Amino acid sequence: MALTSDGGPAPHDHVVHFYRHDGELADGVVPFLAEALSAGGVAVVIATAAHRAAFTAGLAELGVDVAAARAGRVPSGGSLLLLDAGEAADILVVDGRVAPHRFEKVIGDLIYDAVAGGGVVRAYGEIVAVLWAAGRVTAALELEELWNGLCRDAGFSLYCAYPVEAIEACGDDLAVDAVCRQHSAVVGGPASLPRISGLAGSTAPSGRLELARTFCPGSRGVTDARRFVAATLAAWGEGDLVDAATVVATELAGNAVLHAGTEFTVSLSRSRDRTVRIAVRDASPELPRPRQAVPTDGSGRGLRLVAAYAAGWGAEPLPDGKVVWARLGPQPAGRPAY
Repeated sequence: MALTSDGGPAPHDHVVHFYRHDGELADGVVPFLAEALSAGGVAVVIATAAHRAAFTAGLAELGVDVAAARAGRVPSGGSLLLLDAGEAADILVVDGRVAPHRFEKVIGDLIYDAVAGGGVVRAYGEIVAVLWAAGRVTAALELEELWNGLCRDAGFSLYCAYPVEAIEACGDDLAVDAVCRQHSAVVGGPASLPRISGLAGSTAPSGRLELARTFCPGSRGVTDARRFVAATLAAWGEGDLVDAATVVATELAGNAVLHAGTEFTVSLSRSRDRTVRIAVRDASPELPRPRQAVPTDGSGRGLRLVAAYAAGWGAEPLPDGKVVWARLGPQPAGRPAY
C-alpha cells in the first residue's frame, strides 16, 4: 500500500480488511477516519448501525467531537458523513445487479462533493460486505470495480471490509481472489488467503467466476463496457485474451446500442478450463443476422469480426429481449484478414 508523508494511505488507495470481530475492525477504521478529520478533511462512513456506533464511540475516545464533526463544525474544519450500508445496497442493486448510474448518483455525487473542498477525503464502506452476506457475490464484485473507478477519478482513499466468517462461508476461492485483486492492500483474512494470487502472486485457484455489469445506451456505454471487459480479464490473469475480448465486447455492445437503444448488460464468465464467455443482453427481441458488407458500407461487419476472434458465438431469445454471446479459448484467435 502506498503511503503519504504522514504515514496514511495515499489517494487512490483501496484497502480491504478481512476481520474476525468488530473490535478488530474498529481498531483499523477509527484511526483511518480520525486522521482525515484532524487534517480538516472529510471522513465518509457507509456502514451498518452497529459499526457506525462503534466507530463514532472510538472517535469520541480519541477526542473527536462527533456531533460537531457531523455538523461540520470541528476546529480543524473536518466533517463526518454517516450513511447506512443496508439502505445504500437497496438503492444500488436492481434485479440482483449494481446499477452504475445509481452508484454515480448516490455515491459518486457524495464523494465529488467531499473532494470539492480540496482537503483529505477518506471513505469507509461495507456495502460490499452486505451484498456478499446476502449471497450477491457478483454484485459485490461489480461494486468493488465501481469504487475503483471512482477512486481513480476523484482522488480519495477507500477502506472496505468483509467479515472472515462470510468469506469462509462462501467457499469460492476464485471469488475471494477477485476481491483481493481489486485492492491495493489486503489486511487480515482467513488461513486460505496466502494461497490467493492477489496476495502471493500464484496462479489463481481453478474454478468458475462470473461478473456482470449494466451500461447505459450510447457510445459512453460501449466505451465503458470495453473497459470493463479489459479490466476484468486483466484482474483474472487473462491478459492474453484482452485484445480479442475487447473487440468482441465492442461489437456486441455496439449492436445492442444500435438495435435495442436501451440499457444493456455485459456478463463475463470463466470456466475451469479457462474458457471465457462474453454475453451481452439487451431488450430487443430481434436476433442478429450476419450480412455481407461491401467496401463502401459503414457498418455490417460486426458479427464477422466476432466470428473471426471468437471460438464460437450465438444468440438466444429471452422473454424480455435476447442475449448474444461469444466464447474465447485460452489462446485468442488471430486477427481477421480483409
